[in-house]
Amino acid sequence: MPDAPGLELIRGEIEQNHPGAVLDTSFDRGQAALVVDPEQVLGVLGWLRDAPGQGYRFLSSLHVADYLPAEPRFGVHYELLNRDRVERVRVKALLRDPGALAAGPVTGEGPAGGAAAPFSAPPPRHPRSSVEGAADDPLPVIDSCVELFPTAEFQEREAYDFFGIVFRGHPDLTRILLPDDYVGWPQRRDFPVGGEPVLFTYNEHDRG
Repeated sequence: MPDAPGLELIRGEIEQNHPGAVLDTSFDRGQAALVVDPEQVLGVLGWLRDAPGQGYRFLSSLHVADYLPAEPRFGVHYELLNRDRVERVRVKALLRDPGALAAGPVTGEGPAGGAAAPFSAPPPRHPRSSVEGAADDPLPVIDSCVELFPTAEFQEREAYDFFGIVFRGHPDLTRILLPDDYVGWPQRRDFPVGGEPVLFTYNEHDRG
């Protein structure tokens, strides 16, 4: 993977083509990461894939982290590989939680470092399982990268299924591991622990 100076060189080249796209860089525990503007994430991913000398053409993982109580709350992580050079680079887009805007200020150390505002925890929420989300609990949105990396199709669905991240332009943004009528986003940090077993068609008669 690129070292810290190499990461800054990549940032400088991206800035020439996509001004303001890279908000920060980090090189921690051997992980090189570009923190990018969510509105320009496709431009950055496309540049890393296609620009001469880059060639990060394989998306090995797309996953989400919930940084509650920090704000921006969610991090969408893209792990890109250049298989010829056996190099890895991470792209991270931070998303605010639109459902928490009316709940008051948030505090804690943000995922990219630095202090945030005082935290006022909202009650656990259980939005409906549609892509749009419940009217009183809007969902964070970011562009889908399926056209750039077809392997993202199922990974974006999993991120939606567990975290309620909407990937704009996804060809079939539906739940992938939980039942279609499941309510809520179970890997969010404010989701209640415990509860009833998940009902699938094979066990709904046994569990009532």
